[in-house]
Amino acid sequence: MAGTYGVRRRARERAGGVGVRPVAAGADGDAAAGFAAGGTGRGRAAAVTDRTLSLARAELTLLLRNRTALFLTFAVPGLFTVAARGAVADLDLSGTGLSTGTVLVPASFGFVLLLAVYATLVLTYTARREERVLQRLRAGEPGAAEILLGAALPALALAVAQTALLAVAGTAAFHLAAPAAPVLLAAGLLSGLALTAVAAAVTSTVTRSAESAQVTALPLVLVSFVGSEVFVPLDGWSATAREVCAWLPMSPVMELLRGGWTGDLGAGGAVRALAVAWAWTALAAWTVRAGFRWEPRR
Repeated sequence: MAGTYGVRRRARERAGGVGVRPVAAGADGDAAAGFAAGGTGRGRAAAVTDRTLSLARAELTLLLRNRTALFLTFAVPGLFTVAARGAVADLDLSGTGLSTGTVLVPASFGFVLLLAVYATLVLTYTARREERVLQRLRAGEPGAAEILLGAALPALALAVAQTALLAVAGTAAFHLAAPAAPVLLAAGLLSGLALTAVAAAVTSTVTRSAESAQVTALPLVLVSFVGSEVFVPLDGWSATAREVCAWLPMSPVMELLRGGWTGDLGAGGAVRALAVAWAWTALAAWTVRAGFRWEPRR
């Protein structure tokens, strides 16, 4: 991550040079002063963007060198999707309004969110903390949000690309129609990306080392596979069990993804799912703000 530090000089130059203009006297001077203040604000925003993107480029380089992270990001979601095809084909989906394709394609998106984003970022945040990278960055110009977002951007961007590829491949393989409610599908994907990224930061605070990251990430992954309809629908479960599982973190995300594809999710259900998903995200963000670890544990 050493290459990221060069951004500080560029940021100072930009922040100092953007939007500065002579200030005239009188009323015109007041207007010019307001313009200058706005320009400086734009300069600060540009500096923040530059720093975040510089961190993201450095993190992408490290990600491409890490075989474990690459395997989690690129191979595992696709392998899970292929492995699940036979199991889903054997399910009795009569009366659910679902087909093998409309179960498996949204499930593949869930695999990407949990494995390519969540599990990968737990490893990333923990490894950078133990290498003292986060500690050094925190002592510099970048803010906490810039550092965490910069580290997450490569995984998030790759996840978006993967879901697009899986959607195209799944549509062709299962002869599916286009998503009936693409806005809901996009809302579900955006909610899932935000939730899994922030949840990864929370999990990294209780992860002692990069080697144990895969272990600490397992509980949410397994609970989501079983209880959040990532792998199989819960239509055969009791009403009480379905109601309890509906409040799990990934459940509203999967509801939006599957409902966005089939068009069976009404406005009330969509609003409820969005509210639950973003409530979990807000709780995770508050936890990160209150207790994220920047220094190594050892």
